[in-house]
Amino acid sequence: MIEVKKIKNFEKGELEELTSATVNAIKEGIGFGWIKKPAKNKIIEYWKGVILVPNRWLFVGKYKGIISGSIQVVTFSSTNEAAIFRVFIDTHFVATWARGYGLAKLLLEAAQQECKKKNYTHVILDVRETQKRAINLYEQLGFKLWGKLPVYHKLSNGSMVSGNYYYKELTRV
Repeated sequence: MIEVKKIKNFEKGELEELTSATVNAIKEGIGFGWIKKPAKNKIIEYWKGVILVPNRWLFVGKYKGIISGSIQVVTFSSTNEAAIFRVFIDTHFVATWARGYGLAKLLLEAAQQECKKKNYTHVILDVRETQKRAINLYEQLGFKLWGKLPVYHKLSNGSMVSGNYYYKELTRV
């Protein structure tokens, strides 16, 4: 019923499924850094670009065989030796129609497992303070709050939302 896989190339239909799930998430306020829902072709180009970036790993989650969420792991440049031990989690989301089945947790666990295999010792991430379900998940999985930013995310009405910053030390495989 649910599965997660790391992808380097989109198979037939996957880009369209991921784009559809992204549109759903943006409509529900996830954002992806956009204040207003962008044109579909802009979302398609975004996802095509993600798989081209060597320091980004894309994991997709499927519910009932359809891509309905994702998580990205961003590694730091090898020229940044001081940060080479850690990774950053980006665009962790599940479409509204696939929530409540454990897919968000499965995506995060798969990403962390890959990090451990590649000898990364720390994961950092950030999230809007209004995303209570995500915050609960991160805290349940051992992420520790290390900071808050009062002007983290601008909403379409111009108001600002605070953000929380988390880290987690990974244990070895």
